[in-house]
Amino acid sequence: MVRPPPCIRRCFAGPSDCVAGRRTRNNGPVSVASVSPLDVEEVDEAVDDDRPWVTIVWNDPINLMSYVTYVFQKLFGYSRPKATELMLDVHHKGRASVATGTREEMEADAERLHAYGLWATIAQD
Repeated sequence: MVRPPPCIRRCFAGPSDCVAGRRTRNNGPVSVASVSPLDVEEVDEAVDDDRPWVTIVWNDPINLMSYVTYVFQKLFGYSRPKATELMLDVHHKGRASVATGTREEMEADAERLHAYGLWATIAQD
């Protein structure tokens, strides 16, 4: 997205401030610069799509550590030592990334964790 020049952003402070693309008060008239399509910088949106998404489980005061370990084993198929390690990350660090994948997969994982009563969000890594 191309941001308009500062003079245009300031111009839209209110209808009385802008007449035919020029500011009429607050420092006098300012000419408006035009931007041609050739001047617009191409943004590669595919770069953002290449980064994986993660499901993050947050510490909460409700669930027992043994229950969180059990949920990690059941939902993600982690071994008991791996599930315990992730649970301890949640307990001591306040959060742990438990899964990585596409946005849709991570949204589904977060919903499954919510069904088990855990606090979970997704974020792009």
